[in-house]
Amino acid sequence: MIGALFYWGFTLSIWGVVGAGALAVYYGSQLPPIDQLAVPKRPPNIAIMGSDGELLANRGDTGGAAIRISELPPYLPKAFIAIEDRRFYSHWGVDPQGIGRALLRNVTGRGGMQGGSTLTQQLAKNLFLTQERTISRKIQEAILALWLEHKYSKDQILELYLNRVYFGSGAYGVEAATQRYFGHSARTATLSESAVLAGLMKAPSKLAPDRNPEGATERAAQVITAMAQEGHISETMAKAALAHPAQAAKGLGAGSANYAADYVMDMLDDTIGAIDQDIVVTTTIDPRLQAVAEGALKEELDNKGAKYGVSQGAIVSIDPNGAIRALVGGRDYSESQFNRAVSAKRQPGSAFKPFVYLAGLEHGMTPESVREDGPLNIKGWTPENYSHEYFGPVTLTKALALSLNTVAVRVGLEVGPKAVVKTAHRLGVQSDLQPNASIALGTSEVTPLELVAAYAPFANGGVGVQPHIITRVKTASGKTLYQRKGSVFGRVIEPQYVAMMNTMMQETLLTGTARKAALPGWQAAGKTGTSQDFRDAWFVGYTSRLVTGVWLGNDDSSPTKKASGGNLPVEIWSRYMGIALRGAPVASLPTGSWRSDAEEVIAKPLDELIGIFTGADHQPAPAPPPRPQRQAPPPPAENRAAEETLSSPDETATILPPPRARAARTREIDDLLPPADVPNAGAAPPPSPRRGRSPAPQEKNIFEQLFGGN
Repeated sequence: MIGALFYWGFTLSIWGVVGAGALAVYYGSQLPPIDQLAVPKRPPNIAIMGSDGELLANRGDTGGAAIRISELPPYLPKAFIAIEDRRFYSHWGVDPQGIGRALLRNVTGRGGMQGGSTLTQQLAKNLFLTQERTISRKIQEAILALWLEHKYSKDQILELYLNRVYFGSGAYGVEAATQRYFGHSARTATLSESAVLAGLMKAPSKLAPDRNPEGATERAAQVITAMAQEGHISETMAKAALAHPAQAAKGLGAGSANYAADYVMDMLDDTIGAIDQDIVVTTTIDPRLQAVAEGALKEELDNKGAKYGVSQGAIVSIDPNGAIRALVGGRDYSESQFNRAVSAKRQPGSAFKPFVYLAGLEHGMTPESVREDGPLNIKGWTPENYSHEYFGPVTLTKALALSLNTVAVRVGLEVGPKAVVKTAHRLGVQSDLQPNASIALGTSEVTPLELVAAYAPFANGGVGVQPHIITRVKTASGKTLYQRKGSVFGRVIEPQYVAMMNTMMQETLLTGTARKAALPGWQAAGKTGTSQDFRDAWFVGYTSRLVTGVWLGNDDSSPTKKASGGNLPVEIWSRYMGIALRGAPVASLPTGSWRSDAEEVIAKPLDELIGIFTGADHQPAPAPPPRPQRQAPPPPAENRAAEETLSSPDETATILPPPRARAARTREIDDLLPPADVPNAGAAPPPSPRRGRSPAPQEKNIFEQLFGGN
C-alpha cells in the first residue's frame, strides 16, 4: 500500500513537472526571444528649474526624474522590501514560499491570483506585461523574473523597480512620487514618508496621502512594523516614526508655476527639438517673484473680484533684457490650465497709447506740443473722453497722463495709423494690428506677454528685446544641449525719444490715471488701459529693474462692473512691485535730456482737414504756451473707481481745464471704451461704443479713410 502511494505520488510529481514545463515552454514561446529581450527605455522626464535652481515642475509621462539607489536614504528601499518581498535578497526571482501562500489563499477563497509576486516579478510585469491577472500572465511573469535575475544584480533590480512602479496621481518612480506628495526630493525623504510610499504599492489611488490621509497613515504603520520586525530599523526609530506620521504637502502640482512650465514645454520644441532622454531645463523664472505675483493676483480677485465682476487675470513680469521673471496665466491652475499670459488676445485699450505718442514724437512732436482736446467727428465716428468733457489745448504729456482719447486719435491721424502700427511692431508687438483711426485707442487685440515686452525698450534705453524663459538645457548627466546667449533686436527707439516717453509716462503715476501705482523711492512709469464696456482692465508699468503688466477680465469677454486700469490692475501691480523690488539697488529710468526747439507752433494741416471733411467743430490749434516748469499739475480724479472714494485729501482735487473746456467732473477719466472701427464712406453711423463693434475696413492710406476713396 505504502509502495503504491509512493509510486503514484512520484509518477504524478513527474507528470506535474512535465506539465509545468510544457506550460512554461508554451507561454514562453509567446514572449520575444530571450536574447532579444531588453529593458524598455524609461520615458524621458523634463525637470524645469527656477533661476535659483529650485524645481518648479516636472513634465513627461513619468512625472519625475530617475534616481540612483545610492542617492536614497537606506531605509527607503528597505521599506519596500519589508512590506513587498522580505526574501528579496535570498530568492532567485521567484519565491516558492510566497507562491505557496498565495495558492493557499486562493484555495481557501481569501483572494484570487494575487500576492506571492516578488519585487522582480512586479518589475517584470511593469516592464513587459499587461496588468491582467491570468495564469498565462503569471507564468510569463515568472519566466521574465528569472531572466531579470540572471541579467542584473539585486541592487540594479531594486533601482529599476523604484524608478518604474506607479505611485498614483500620475507619478511613476519614487522621485516623482516624493515630489508629488511631499514637495521635495526622495533623497531627503523621512522614515515616515518612506513608509507611506512603500504602502502605496498595495493600492496607489486608494491610499494616496493627499486624498486618504487616514488610510495612508494606517498602511504606513504596517510598513514601519514590518521594518522593525525584519531588523531594518530600530525600535526607537519605529516608535518615533509612528508618533510623527508623514503629512502630505498641500497644493502641490497646482500652483501658478505650472503656467510657466507649460510655456517652457511650448518653447522646447524650437530650442532642442525631440526629447529622448531626461533633461534639466533652467529658466529665468524667479520662484520668489512667481509666488508674490500669484499671491497678489489671487488675493485681489478673492477680495474684490466679485465686486468688480472680474473672474480672471494674468501677470507678466520681465527684466529690461526680456527675461521672464514671473508668469501667471490665470487665477487658479487647478481650475483652468489656459495660459492667458501668453495665449489670450485682448484689447489693450489706452495701454496701447504709448506707441501712438512715440510715433508722434518721431514725427516731430515733443512732450510739450499742444493739441486740442475737443469734439471730433471722423465720418460719423465721434471718439470721446470717458467723462464726455474736454480740456481744450493740452500738452501731449498731460493728454497721455490723463488718457485723453481725442488727443490720442488726433496724434494717430497726424502720423497715420500705418505709422502707429509700424511703431508697435518695431517695439515687439507681434499680433496683427488694424491700421485704422481707432488703433489709437487700442482696439486691436494683443497678448499680455507681447504688450509687456514692447514696453521693455522704454525701461532699457531703447533696445528691442525678445521675451525668453529658457536659459540652459542639460541632460541628466550634465551634458549641455543648449545655452542661451545674449541676443537683442538692436536699437528700436532713439535715446531722445526714450527720454521724452519716460518723462511723459512718469506723469501717469504722478498726476494721471495710475496715481495709486507710485513706488516710493523709485522712478516708475506706465500706462493704464480699459477696453470697451469695461471688458478688459490693464496696467503696464516699469522701473529700471522690472517691466510688469497686469490684465483682468473674463474669459467670455463679458463686461466687468467698471473694473478699469486705474483700480484693480494698479493695486495688483503695486503690491507685486513693492515686494519684488524690495532690497534691489534703486536706479533711475533712462530719461536723459531733450530739447523742444523743433516744437510745432500749430498742428499739422491734417487737423484742419479733419474738421473740413468730417464735419467736426474745428478751431485752429493754438500756439504753444511758454515752456512750463517741470512740476506736477494738480492731481486728477481719474484714477478713482466709480464705486470708491479716495481717502487722501489731495486725491479729491480736480484739474482746472483751460477756459474753453468745461469743468471736469470728479470721476474716472481713464479710457474711452474703444469705438467701432471707422465705417466705410456712405455707411450709416456706427453703433454706440457701448453696443458693439463693426468690422474694420480695408484701407490703403489715411486720405482714403477720411475721404471714402476705394
